[in-house]
Amino acid sequence: MQPAAIRTVFMGTPEFALPTLQGLIDAGVDLVGIYTQPDRPKGRGKQVAVPPVKELALNHGIPVFQPPKLRAPEAAADLEDLAPDLIVVVAYGQILPKRVLDIPRYGCINVHASLLPKYRGAAPINKAIMEGETETGITTMLMDAGLDTGDMLVKRSLAIGPDETAGELHDRLARLGRETMEETLRQLCAGELAPEKQDDNLTSYAPMLKKEDGRLDWSRPADELHNLVRGLDPWPGAYTTLNGQLLKVARTRVAAGSGAPGSVVAADQEGVCVACGDGLLVVGELQLPGRKRLAAADFLRGQPLPAGTRLGD
Repeated sequence: MQPAAIRTVFMGTPEFALPTLQGLIDAGVDLVGIYTQPDRPKGRGKQVAVPPVKELALNHGIPVFQPPKLRAPEAAADLEDLAPDLIVVVAYGQILPKRVLDIPRYGCINVHASLLPKYRGAAPINKAIMEGETETGITTMLMDAGLDTGDMLVKRSLAIGPDETAGELHDRLARLGRETMEETLRQLCAGELAPEKQDDNLTSYAPMLKKEDGRLDWSRPADELHNLVRGLDPWPGAYTTLNGQLLKVARTRVAAGSGAPGSVVAADQEGVCVACGDGLLVVGELQLPGRKRLAAADFLRGQPLPAGTRLGD
């Protein structure tokens, strides 16, 4: 069986989904429809933004559907009319109801950014870094009614760099997602797919992120805070306070040393050294409200941070 023989619907919304969609297009898959989230206001100007997946689909002349709720009977009916053999899902942003899951004969295959059953949920890339993992990857999964609980199909892993941010890892995993889905599709066409049940005893979760997740507790060890900072970069970002003002921090590293947690030990062009519960966190980039994110040397020219300055009070 060739990819062109499989009537396929793709469901996805953000940039993370683009490499996988492009891979399906390049493979000659018969894409009969693209489902993505509705256009929504974005940014300070609240200009209506088109989802990245929609732009790519329209550039290739593929029909686009943007139901506000996939659970609505009319949305499911439209999907049934397309009669897909397969639905591929990558960061779509809506839960697929059972009526939808039951439509394609080859099922609904999800490209998930973790090595399942670790980090089920909405933010697996961030959570892997925040937990100090040195390895993550992509799992394609045959979807069921649970939260990322379906049978696993193909896994591909990669190493996480010690200073890698969530944004950097996101881009590498997006490319790996394409490769993993391409292998899944090859095995599907060859009749070689071998679904494997997940071990629920090994499950962990990665819930949706909130801005308050980024607050730095300086009583924690420096290595934990380093993982938090890079795991929340670029969004929602890690932060502390300086003289009652929000202060975002980024591009950190861990150093030896001690002091009262939250106190600046030293500050120069190499970074701002802040004492933690164990060790020092050297902050390489800082940002005050309404200002640009600056390298430490540039920040300190406008905002000196002498030794003893308290952060987080």
